[in-house]
Amino acid sequence: MVAFVATPVLGGARVAPAAACGARTSTFVASKVVPAAAPSAGSATLRMAATKRANVPLNLFRPKTPYEATVLYNARIVGKDAPGETVHLIFQHDGNVPYLEGQSIGVMAPGLDAKGKPHKVRLYSIASTRYGDFGDGKTVSLSVKRLLYNDDEGKEVKGVCSNFLCDLAPGDKVSITGPVGTAMLMPEDPNATVIMLATGTGIAPFRTYMRRAFTEKHSDYKFTGKMWLFLGVPTSSTLLYQTEFEEMMHNYPDQLRCDWAISREQTDADGNKMYLQTRMKEYAEELYQLVTGPSKAYIFLCGLKGMTAGIDEMFGELFKKDGLDWNEYRKAMKKEGRYEAEVY
Repeated sequence: MVAFVATPVLGGARVAPAAACGARTSTFVASKVVPAAAPSAGSATLRMAATKRANVPLNLFRPKTPYEATVLYNARIVGKDAPGETVHLIFQHDGNVPYLEGQSIGVMAPGLDAKGKPHKVRLYSIASTRYGDFGDGKTVSLSVKRLLYNDDEGKEVKGVCSNFLCDLAPGDKVSITGPVGTAMLMPEDPNATVIMLATGTGIAPFRTYMRRAFTEKHSDYKFTGKMWLFLGVPTSSTLLYQTEFEEMMHNYPDQLRCDWAISREQTDADGNKMYLQTRMKEYAEELYQLVTGPSKAYIFLCGLKGMTAGIDEMFGELFKKDGLDWNEYRKAMKKEGRYEAEVY
């Protein structure tokens, strides 16, 4: 197998992996792929795991024995006027932490909590393919939003792990665990139809699907199916990886569709805010046919818990028209491995 590298672009200029440590406020976008060296021995195990789901790498590193990764890259990936800060992080693991598209890793923030105990592990969906953003199988990427809010007394509260991650600088060390998760694994069928529903940083696993399908080149894998992404965000300045996804759509117009739902800037025909399910309603019949028809589409959700109610309501109305029960159909899809939700 020959892996290919998709290198970060800082300010529109391409940089080599070794130079990707600077410019923390630069934007991470897609670039053209170039041949890379053969994957390391660590990622050879990963390639084997990809051919047999029973060999999915799981819990290789645990809280008592975490892996110490090195930060290579930390850059803001939302506009200056965005409500909140979101960054793209790349950790070096030298091929020792193999994983698959759709899995997560745990992060252990240093220090102790108010009870004098180590902080709990926080799980984050991986945002890079098994080969990492540099294509050498030696890195793992995350998309992280800094958590800041005021409590009932008006005091500012900072999320321990998200703030730790957002403040990391190239060269810093970070303790990671995992990988974990099998529910959100990218379908093995290269001809699958995949509907991806995300809000905010819930885009992470779907970036891995799309990069594997449309950015990387492999001698033993070629995606011939179709993917359709619906991404919900509050403002256009918070559309994560937009340039990257638009490049993919340009290169694969018959296989990839992306629709944005920007709640604070867009409305539907009746003047209602454009939430994820609102945008989906514009394509309701088409989505219904993809889910129930011969294509037997997969549905994956990742993001805020609140997104599920609106999506269930939309599909519920569609199924009811045909005398069907969406809840029962969804349960059947889940048993078939065609429906998964990872919400928080």
